[in-house]
Amino acid sequence: MNDAGFPRVDDEPADRADGPSGARAPASVDPDSYGAVAVLWQPKPEHVDHLERVRAACRHLIAVDNSPQADAALHSRLRARGIEVLHNGNRGGISGAYNRGAAALYAAGREVVFLLDQDSQLGADFFDGMMRACARARVDGEAFIVGPKVFEVNLGRYLPVFAPQPRMPKPERIDERRDGLVPTLFVISSGSAVSAAAFARIGEFREDYFIEYVDIEYGLRATRNGVPVLVNAAVEMRQQVGQYVKRGIFSTSNHVAWRRYYASRNAVHALRSNASRWSIHWLIELLTLHQVACVLVCEEHKLRKVVAIAVGYFDGLFGKLGTFEQRHPRVAAFCKH
Repeated sequence: MNDAGFPRVDDEPADRADGPSGARAPASVDPDSYGAVAVLWQPKPEHVDHLERVRAACRHLIAVDNSPQADAALHSRLRARGIEVLHNGNRGGISGAYNRGAAALYAAGREVVFLLDQDSQLGADFFDGMMRACARARVDGEAFIVGPKVFEVNLGRYLPVFAPQPRMPKPERIDERRDGLVPTLFVISSGSAVSAAAFARIGEFREDYFIEYVDIEYGLRATRNGVPVLVNAAVEMRQQVGQYVKRGIFSTSNHVAWRRYYASRNAVHALRSNASRWSIHWLIELLTLHQVACVLVCEEHKLRKVVAIAVGYFDGLFGKLGTFEQRHPRVAAFCKH
């Protein structure tokens, strides 16, 4: 174990060698070197049960409850099981929840913070495998972000990585990779590990994004600031986003109209903000048209969702961020009914 609480990369038998440069996997993990933030939103009993299982594997776990109203009984139950609880009331959306929880854990001396959703599906060795990867990443510097290899249940395949090459990033399949750290432009927030040094250099998650594209913007900002973003191919996490619907060549997560607003707006803003570094701004219109097509072919409440996408598109173009309700109270009310 090194002075920072990370496992050493040279304490493992030779048959456990791993890593992009041949560095060997560490032998043990200090449970006090890391913590996790789990974001709650009106959790169901199965989410609470899952959170308690996470606590058994992670000594320092903070549940940030973004539900509008605090549930005193739920919070008491979680605290009785050793889970710290913060009620955020959706202030700053999911970004605000990440920021509150991460700040508390870093202040308590954790070197790495994991970001989790209430339904993140983690394997038994998730934290151990991810912290080993963090130790390998740390060989090249204190600042890093490491995410697991993600299997999207709805799509039935692993999510690709986008190599951080100049100008034109291209998706790369990593289905057959079983070990090593793979550089990428961004990782999804759920399951990702952010080092204290990375958080200090990159800054907080953007609360004016509220939800959607929060992790993509953060990954792009990390890369701009010289913080490596990596996928740990040795650890897998299953993810299921939304209520999947497929019709012909179109498939959709079937999100509600107000989330369509944030997805449209934040995609436009994040891609335009990074157009000088990477040639990705051409994706803006393509992504917007794809959203509209999926809504028209696969989803209900088509008018509300198309209106939300259109309003979000123009807000993204002109940099009008913040909550939907603040920007367009009447349209937001229409899109919530």
